[in-house]
Amino acid sequence: MMNHDIIIRPVISENSMQGVADKCYTFEVAKNANKIMIKKAVEDIFGVKVVKVNTINVRAKEKRLGMNVGKTAAWKKAIVTLSDDSKAIEFFEGMM
Repeated sequence: MMNHDIIIRPVISENSMQGVADKCYTFEVAKNANKIMIKKAVEDIFGVKVVKVNTINVRAKEKRLGMNVGKTAAWKKAIVTLSDDSKAIEFFEGMM
């Protein structure tokens, strides 16, 4: 699996942006990626030093539109913590 296949997109939300001050960044990742693969991908793509990776499987939610019932897609979220001496990820800095 290539590094860009593991990291799908950054998660931009009010909650995830609060972690940027503590060098915690949130990404949507491939469902079959493990913590070691995620750590290596973030270090290779952004050139930073990762200390810790937490992963969460986000369950699908049931949604309704009138009589029709469907589900949102299930996905995997990774919260990556960088070391104190590591540089910040520039993409998130523009959002603040």
